[in-house]
Amino acid sequence: MARSRDKLFLLEPGFEDPNRPGQRFVCPHSNQIEGVLASFPELAGQLDIERVPFARPRRAVIAELGEANQSLPALILAEGPVPDDAERFGEVAFVKPTQRILDLLAERHGFPRLHA
Repeated sequence: MARSRDKLFLLEPGFEDPNRPGQRFVCPHSNQIEGVLASFPELAGQLDIERVPFARPRRAVIAELGEANQSLPALILAEGPVPDDAERFGEVAFVKPTQRILDLLAERHGFPRLHA
């Protein structure tokens, strides 16, 4: 099924790691993207965004990207041009590196680019 909108999977902020009880965490990669989304909510509305729990298996991610692709963040690409560096799970094209996700959010949705 072809998607009409890009979909972004992020880890829920403030999660607990069962291996480190009593502590709360944020994923530095997801949190970097969360900051950009919070800064530009009008642009974030162009995406489908799903925040999933830290614990594996991450069933929502597995359903779309397969068991081997549970690490997050991940951007599933909708219909339209697919960059050469996109990964695939069946017919689904997606990207994972945080910087590449941010680049594609700028290219495809008008988010400002990060200044290095």
